[in-house]
Amino acid sequence: MAAPLLVILAVSLAQTPTHHAPAGAAVRQHNATASKADSTVLAQRGSALFRQDCSFCHGRSATGGESGPDLTRSKLVTEDVDGDKTGPVVRNGRPDKGMPRFDRSDEQIAALVAFIHTQQNDALTKKGGRKGVDVLDLQTGNAEAGKQFFNDAGGCANCHSPTGDLAGIASRHQGLQLEERMLYPKHAKSRVTVTLSSGQTVAGTLEYLDEFTVGLVDSTGSYRSWRTRDVQYKLDAPANAHVELFSKYTDDDVHNLMSYLQTLR
Repeated sequence: MAAPLLVILAVSLAQTPTHHAPAGAAVRQHNATASKADSTVLAQRGSALFRQDCSFCHGRSATGGESGPDLTRSKLVTEDVDGDKTGPVVRNGRPDKGMPRFDRSDEQIAALVAFIHTQQNDALTKKGGRKGVDVLDLQTGNAEAGKQFFNDAGGCANCHSPTGDLAGIASRHQGLQLEERMLYPKHAKSRVTVTLSSGQTVAGTLEYLDEFTVGLVDSTGSYRSWRTRDVQYKLDAPANAHVELFSKYTDDDVHNLMSYLQTLR
């Protein structure tokens, strides 16, 4: 009996199907692992290139620096696929925004793109700690209340017009840049009118002023200056009105006024 039973058992085991993972799944898993490893190596190469060419403006981790924006929150980077949007910007630069062009090979562009996307993915998994300010962060006010403040309590309408100098300002400036200009327009030019001892007046853009000298550029583009003790002068400094508002603003005033300005497109 023992011999026949052994034969039956052997035949039964031979006919029992063995369950193995499909060959295709194993290949896909291997390829995915290899691809991830390749991407990591590529991002590491991109990190070195980024530190060399880009970190001065955009920071070592691409989260914003001295003058460049936070690339981890960039819409262009988010929409980028294999460098189709980022690559042209790197190669052509953005002269209007102070970004030079970089002559880089396809391999170098791919490495830079891999690094930037890696930094973006990391940033999206973290809460807080980002350096950049998103436009959405500054859209928390009430535009109608901001319009009322602009026309009444803020006194903004005394110098500005939504259909004049501020027409389209939200298209020219966005986010933090717009709010900075609203709070303190640091590049605003002051005007000065100088009255000479003869009674003649000369007006122009203020170029220099201290306790000893007042200087201006007149309508012909010429620079003229006088000793302050020899003349009288009247200064029209637009930025001063903004400074005076610092002590009057409430948080709501700032948020509401910002929301109103963002409607001026």
